[in-house]
Amino acid sequence: MQFYLKPSILTLSAGLAFASPVFAQDDERVYSPVTDEMIMNPPAGDWLMWRGTIDNHGYSNLDTINKDTVADLELAWAWPMADVGLQQTTALEHDGIMFINTNNSIVQALDAKSGDLLWEYRHALAEVPKSWGYLNYQSRRQKNSIALYEDKVYLTTVDAKIVALEATTGKTVWETQAFDNSKGYSYTVGPLVVNGKVISAISGCSIAGTAGGCFIAAHDAETGEELWRFNTLDDPNNPAQGESWGDVPPENRWGGTPWAVGSYDPETNMTFWGVGMPAPYAELVRGSGDGDVLYTNSTLALDADSGELKWYFQHLPRDNWDLDSPFERVLVDQEVDGKKHKMVVSVPGKNGIAFALDRDTGEYLWSLETVYQNVVTKIDDDGKVHINEDLVSSAVGESHLACVSVSGGKLWQAGAYSPRTGSFYVPLTEACNTTTPIQTEFTAGNSTGSLKFGPRVLPEGIDQAGLVDAISVNPEQGTHAWQHRQRTIPTSSVIATAGGLVFGGDAGRYIKAWDDTTGEVLWSQRLNAPIGGSPSTFEVDGEQYLVVPTGYSAAASSAASMFPEVPLPSGAGNSIFVFKLPKSDG
Repeated sequence: MQFYLKPSILTLSAGLAFASPVFAQDDERVYSPVTDEMIMNPPAGDWLMWRGTIDNHGYSNLDTINKDTVADLELAWAWPMADVGLQQTTALEHDGIMFINTNNSIVQALDAKSGDLLWEYRHALAEVPKSWGYLNYQSRRQKNSIALYEDKVYLTTVDAKIVALEATTGKTVWETQAFDNSKGYSYTVGPLVVNGKVISAISGCSIAGTAGGCFIAAHDAETGEELWRFNTLDDPNNPAQGESWGDVPPENRWGGTPWAVGSYDPETNMTFWGVGMPAPYAELVRGSGDGDVLYTNSTLALDADSGELKWYFQHLPRDNWDLDSPFERVLVDQEVDGKKHKMVVSVPGKNGIAFALDRDTGEYLWSLETVYQNVVTKIDDDGKVHINEDLVSSAVGESHLACVSVSGGKLWQAGAYSPRTGSFYVPLTEACNTTTPIQTEFTAGNSTGSLKFGPRVLPEGIDQAGLVDAISVNPEQGTHAWQHRQRTIPTSSVIATAGGLVFGGDAGRYIKAWDDTTGEVLWSQRLNAPIGGSPSTFEVDGEQYLVVPTGYSAAASSAASMFPEVPLPSGAGNSIFVFKLPKSDG
């Protein structure tokens, strides 16, 4: 079935939320449903989800923009975002329509060729007291909060709802209150939609009122009905999980947030999600002793139909420094000597250590250090991670210099895997800071972190804060194919393309294209603000476009002391810039 966008000047309401179609009177276009087959194998010209594909590769098969032509890129159009706050969005594209989400749960549909607004949806957010500082901050940091499926756009909201919108109008089809926002739950990342299920992960799990549970859940794509949920802090089916918290009962556990959208393997029907740090951040305050505090800082493999845990692997046990490990899990298949190897590859957390795991079993294959770090002393042959106990505070007020810092190493900015080169391209930050456990009162709507962080400083002997590391991946051991170091830090995700390019941007306001085999910068363009969110690329009418989000970056602000000669803009500047090649004379 195909859907036609009809002329309209009406305002459509659903409660207080509203969508405003603004099509020109002669505008009629086809929008084809995004089928399961397309989700599993998207058309090369589309960008249907956060990382483009269900394996989280962040890779495009488009090659019109390539090593030979990238220097000719020119601006096609630009668009100011509808709200301010952190710029962490990803533009999606299908059938010539670009869909973008902004902070405070606003969704816009734009003509992908011209940048004209087609419709806008503004979610009616629940009122939150001003004193709920951390929960209010969540509403300004939404990342990749939409996904496309069938004839709908699926939005996760900062007041813990899932909303299904008509892709052609922005009109609400259904919405469900997935979690209790009055306790502090919120969504900061979007869903993975596969086989009729909207699989999402809730945030806000370090807020006082959300003790005892952080969740990955699945809802029916047609109705919004909850199908299953998995608690990352309390698993009665695994006694070892409860024991790893020592004497801390479930009702006094915080953290375990899955901060990034998962990936999916159709062969095994498993979905893979990363889980973040425990809270309070220091074991001295949280009372867990030397326990590993599962499933924090872990990879979880779940059955997509039932939510049953199939396996887990912990990347950083006993975290005392808020060095969470929830970021993108990338699914890599490689054939070596006639044998197919199925891996989960990631730089899962802020300590910057890359891991490869067997995708079917969770078996540890290898690890590789990237940035300087001092929190992990060794990793055993079976994958057991050992922390530096000299950095564990034994008293409130006792400080230690931890490398990397809370805003260093690998953050939410996603890496990209290229099957063309077999390399995983990762944006990273060199940084350290002191950490000091403190006693704080837990109040409604605010964080239970109880850790004070010192200024971000560069490790001794290092003067380049930014790093893009090309990690050559194989089943035996990862190696560094190339590294690009620079003074300013990466502030966007990166994408790789069949044109032999890697695109990403930094706090210095530069979007860059690297040669995927050498790391040479082949093109750069300075824009209005730090590069943010995730670049994406699409094709309409035979022309390839590159989308670059820009805007306010918390990472850039927190790390600015490491490159003070590069002043940051005083304004937010949240925008979308779209580039393409000039039309040939022929």
